[in-house]
Amino acid sequence: MEFEKPVPPPSTFRLPVAQMRRVFEPHEVQRKLDGLAERDYDSLRATYQRMLDRGPQRFQVKPSGVPDMGALYAALPNFHEVLDDVKRHVALAQDSRDGLEVTPLLLLGPPGIGKTHFARKLADLLGTGMSLVPMSSMTAGWLLSGASSQWKGAKPGKVFEALVDGEYANPVIVVDEIDKASADAQYDPLGALYSLLEHDTAQNFTDEFAEVAIDASQVIWITTANDERTIPEPILNRMNVFCVDAPDDDAARQIARNLYQTIRNSHGWGARFDPEPTPDLLERLATLSPRDMRRALMTGFGNARLDERDTVQVADLPRAGGRKSAIGFMQ
Repeated sequence: MEFEKPVPPPSTFRLPVAQMRRVFEPHEVQRKLDGLAERDYDSLRATYQRMLDRGPQRFQVKPSGVPDMGALYAALPNFHEVLDDVKRHVALAQDSRDGLEVTPLLLLGPPGIGKTHFARKLADLLGTGMSLVPMSSMTAGWLLSGASSQWKGAKPGKVFEALVDGEYANPVIVVDEIDKASADAQYDPLGALYSLLEHDTAQNFTDEFAEVAIDASQVIWITTANDERTIPEPILNRMNVFCVDAPDDDAARQIARNLYQTIRNSHGWGARFDPEPTPDLLERLATLSPRDMRRALMTGFGNARLDERDTVQVADLPRAGGRKSAIGFMQ
C-alpha cells in the first residue's frame, strides 16, 4: 500500500490557523548543502534545495474554542471515550497561544470496527489532512525515519515528507496496524517511534537521509492495532490506549444509517434513492462490521439501480457467508 500524501479533506468546521511554526532551521540546511561534494549526492542536494525554496514555516492550527463535536459523537458511537480525550486536549489549548497537543493515541480493537475511519474523521475536524503509514507493509524502520544517503535509492522518511513537503506543522499521522510491523534483526520498523512519540525528543527528530533536525513535536499521532501483545511496552507507555469495542445493536444501526446517508449524499447517483434506509435494511446491516457495511451498501445500491428501484432492499445486499465468485472456465 502506498503512503498517502496529506490532502486536506472538505469539512464543515476548521480550527483556525493561529500562528506559523518553524519545522527546521534553514541555516542548518544551507550548511549541509554547502558541504556536499560537487558531483555527488544529487538526490540529497535536490532535497536541501527544495527545503530552502519552500522555507521552514508551516501552518499550525489550534482551537479558539471547543468545537461542536456532536456530529462526530453521532457518527462514531463506539469511539465516545476517544472523542472525550480529544475534546480535553482541545479545551486545554483554546485560551492560549499554545498549539494543539494531543497525547499519541492507540486505538485497540478487532478488524473492521472503524479505527482508520475514526482517524480520517479526526483529521477532517482538525483540517490538517491525514497521512497513512500502513505498518503491515513495512519491512524496515527507514520508511518512517529515512535511509542514509549512502544507500542506493535512499530517500527521506514519511515523517520528513509530511512536515517538509506538507503544509502543516501539526499534521495527523496514522500508523495503521502497528501490531503487524515486521520485526527484523537489522531494522526495527518501530525504532523511530521511540523518539517521535516523546514530545521533547520529537522536537529535534533527525531524518537519516537529510540529517537535518526537524520539529515533529506537534504531529498528532494515531496508531491502530488488533492485538497489543506484540507492541513493545516502551511504545505502549508513550500512548493513551483505548479499547474500542464493536458497536452494540443500537449503535450499529446508527452507524449503518450514517453510512447509507454518507454514501448517498456523496455521489451524484445518490439522488435516485430514498433519503432514509428501511428499518429491515438497517437491521440486516447492523449485523455487519462498519467496514463490511460499506461494501454491502455499495452492492445494495448497485443491485437496486439494476432493478430500477429507488429503495435498497435486504435482498440487494450480498448474501451472508456467500462464496466468492470464481473467475475462469468451468471444467
